[in-house]
Amino acid sequence: MLVTSLIITTMKKPKNKKEKVQYYDDGSTISDMSSLKDSRKSIYKKDPSKPRATEREKLKTFFQAFKMMLLPTFIALLVLLILYIIFSLIGS
Repeated sequence: MLVTSLIITTMKKPKNKKEKVQYYDDGSTISDMSSLKDSRKSIYKKDPSKPRATEREKLKTFFQAFKMMLLPTFIALLVLLILYIIFSLIGS
């Protein structure tokens, strides 16, 4: 009995004291939500200096992103095609 209690007491890990995290508020936020009221349109009514993207700019951005994704997509499809051909030859 005495031996088992000694073993149990020696096997216990010492408890580490947790460090308290201190937060410092510098007044900045991730996003400024102060101008939001009911809808997105109310933002632009309050502050017309905020830029709005035109349809042409949106399309230009879309096609730029599409061109950037095109080559990796073709590479992935080529790898899948090669794997399909290899495994179909092995299986037959």
